[in-house]
Amino acid sequence: MSNTPHTLGDEFPDQMERIHALKISDPAFAGLLQEYDEVNDKIHLAEINVAPVSQDHETTLRKQRLAIKDRIAEVLQGA
Repeated sequence: MSNTPHTLGDEFPDQMERIHALKISDPAFAGLLQEYDEVNDKIHLAEINVAPVSQDHETTLRKQRLAIKDRIAEVLQGA
């Protein structure tokens, strides 16, 4: 597994201006971004064995990150 963080800049490199604008104007979107960062940080810490978790829990976190990323993408498509 890669231990490179999946930052939003990596995931949506061409959409960072829109992400920033929505973060400022839409509190719900800002919360979604915060949730993504929190889950992403947990995954990264598990990958580098700073805060190891079971494989099942790491898989659950990865699925959660993907679901959040999908919700972010949906908002960006509609923006």
